[in-house]
Amino acid sequence: MKRTPTRLMAVGAVAGLVVLSACGSDGNDEGSADETATTEAAVDTTEADDMADEPGTIVDVAAANGSFETLVAAVTAADLADTMSSEGPFTVFAPTDDAFAALPDGLVVCLLLEENLEPLTAILTYHLVDGEVMSTDLTDGPVPTLQGEDIIVDLTDGVVLNDSASVIIADVPASNGVIHAIDGVLVPPSIDVAAFLDTCPA
Repeated sequence: MKRTPTRLMAVGAVAGLVVLSACGSDGNDEGSADETATTEAAVDTTEADDMADEPGTIVDVAAANGSFETLVAAVTAADLADTMSSEGPFTVFAPTDDAFAALPDGLVVCLLLEENLEPLTAILTYHLVDGEVMSTDLTDGPVPTLQGEDIIVDLTDGVVLNDSASVIIADVPASNGVIHAIDGVLVPPSIDVAAFLDTCPA
């Protein structure tokens, strides 16, 4: 962490208080010690706040949020956590738990089966875009995804993707990119959901 002039002044102030305490009378020792402890605590709090302001990776931010438990479970099942935690940067259109819950019955459970790694990976990477794309960078039209097929963006009324999902929280920062929370799960055009469900266990 870089030492800013403000932090150096704070540390210098603490050192000065210690010197003054040593030179003062015995009657002032207790008061000086309390003042020094208070100043040191303030410096420690500032450092803790600085650390809290530094976002984690996309996976870390999603896991800590609490609204993306299904997404994090799917990313883990597809062995994509390391990829999404790498340097990137990436843009993730992240479906909330409610978005996954709105999918046809049994679809999520079926996708998480080991034998369905390929379609699960395809759906997840269809939500990933190479580079950091802020909401203000989006324009009407196709956006290429890491899966290979395009997402279609419509900015007529907010940010709508594929006429099926809207961005409900935009520009959530991560150390390796940005997250846009969406209220629907995007399915690549190449995947027939009804046909896929027919292959799932009853």
